[in-house]
Amino acid sequence: MGLYASNTQVSSDQSKGEIERILQRYGADEFVTGWDQKRAVVMFRMNNRRIRFYLPMPARDEYKETESGRSRTSDYTIDEAWEQAKRQRWRALALAIKAKLEAVASGITSFEEEFMAHVVMPNGKNFGEWAVPQIAESYAKKAMPPLLESG
Repeated sequence: MGLYASNTQVSSDQSKGEIERILQRYGADEFVTGWDQKRAVVMFRMNNRRIRFYLPMPARDEYKETESGRSRTSDYTIDEAWEQAKRQRWRALALAIKAKLEAVASGITSFEEEFMAHVVMPNGKNFGEWAVPQIAESYAKKAMPPLLESG
């Protein structure tokens, strides 16, 4: 588990609400959250761009043992550790989004630079889903990738 907010008592729902309020304050005009078994998603529109963050969620089975390898003996302690991990991840995402928006508002960086990896492209994928493998391939081949594929 990450260090930031590892002992937070702020619920996941409170963090989602905070993210929504932060986005409104900085000018987002659309907002949605959702989830499946493996991840949550936060999506919003700002500066005429759709931005999507995937938040990987831990599996409950990962918490059947403590970090030192001892078995947790009850469903309650497993569930509490699992919920704590989810709360921590939501707090970290709220911090990341707020920090990015404040960096943009302060003139440290641009919106495009700060959110580039999370921009939803016409093909429905985040730019980072395309770019990260391209970067690895560019380094391996010592050559630039082709131009963006059409949608």
